[in-house]
Amino acid sequence: MDFLRIKETPKLQGSVKISGAKNSALPILTATLLSKNPLHIYNLPNVADVNTLLKLLEILGASFERVGENHIHIETLGVRETKATYDIVRKMRASILVLGPLLARFGYCEVSLPGGCAIGARPVDLHIKAMEKMGAEVRIENGYIVAKAPKGLQGAKIIFDKITVTGTENVLMAAALAKGKTTIINAAKEPEVVQLCEILLSAGVQINGIGTSELEIIGSEGELLDMQDIRVIADRIEAGTYLCAGAITNSSITLHSVIPQHLQAITDKLEEIGFGFEVGEDSLTLLPAKKLQAFEIITAEYPAFPTDMQAQFMALAMVCEGVSSIEERLFENRFMHVSELQRLGANITLRGHIANVSGGAEIKGADVMATDLRASSALVLAGLIAKGETNIHRIYHLDRGYENLESKLRGLGVSVERLREEV
Repeated sequence: MDFLRIKETPKLQGSVKISGAKNSALPILTATLLSKNPLHIYNLPNVADVNTLLKLLEILGASFERVGENHIHIETLGVRETKATYDIVRKMRASILVLGPLLARFGYCEVSLPGGCAIGARPVDLHIKAMEKMGAEVRIENGYIVAKAPKGLQGAKIIFDKITVTGTENVLMAAALAKGKTTIINAAKEPEVVQLCEILLSAGVQINGIGTSELEIIGSEGELLDMQDIRVIADRIEAGTYLCAGAITNSSITLHSVIPQHLQAITDKLEEIGFGFEVGEDSLTLLPAKKLQAFEIITAEYPAFPTDMQAQFMALAMVCEGVSSIEERLFENRFMHVSELQRLGANITLRGHIANVSGGAEIKGADVMATDLRASSALVLAGLIAKGETNIHRIYHLDRGYENLESKLRGLGVSVERLREEV
């Protein structure tokens, strides 16, 4: 197993090219199950989650060719298998995204419940209820969601009790092949959802309300789509993470291949802390702050502050003057990085779903453990300011969502190396 060793890096400089968005690539790949023709996908991030999903599609019968590191040619017309097995799905919760397209195309599928996900109030329940609304018969059997719709899916009015990104995406893909009109109320508005809508629109599916909380989709009545080649949008969370790397060292760095408007909530908060920006058409330069002010964050759905940036800003709060407050409203167990930051010397107090971070504590290198994808990146950021060396273990979490992390950090001047754990 690999680990990262990071040495204190007082200042960063240079630029970094941002990769394609993992959270857009995953629904795009599952949407190819709706295509009657092969297509090219560009700017596809070479990260573990994407490669896991490609393996799942291959098991189902799809074929793909890597034309370049971030460019594939994929064909799914040969898909005949409709079972997404536990061995694959347990590695990545987003595998649930095959439910909608498989059910819409074949009228039957078996999809393993994501690892550690209990039916009930958990988000997977929203996917199941939506498919039932569209006429499917769904049961849970031996750890699998078994869904049947032998006469095809019917358009329906889907009202989500809570905003769900993958739930919205699953219904969008199912509705694209359904009979009649599907309306999604309380739909997610994330840029990744918008890109999926635009892809389906370019394939001939009539969609109204793109970018709003109410989507209307007219299905193709079972006819597969003529999908066009796709370029994955820039990863706003990767971009935000590198902005925080510049911010925590109070350095000027430039991001290339970004979509600045997708980063508005992040850049607004950084400006509130004291940083400035030079904004280009697809670039963003962070300008150092004279003083780093404490801040407050409440996570919420797009376009508000993203939960996937909460951990990185908690690391940043360690160097801000005063006490910063971070309230996590979207996910439980999203503060697992707190105890690891405290191992480095961070002064953080937790009260339920609110963390208060007192800036100015002395941060010293230590051995820490990554607990999830975004928590891992907070430890990387903390390693930039920790005296001495910080060893971050279990970095397979990082590999799920950050492409070429070490080389990008080195390009900014960070002393970082990937090492093997001693057995």
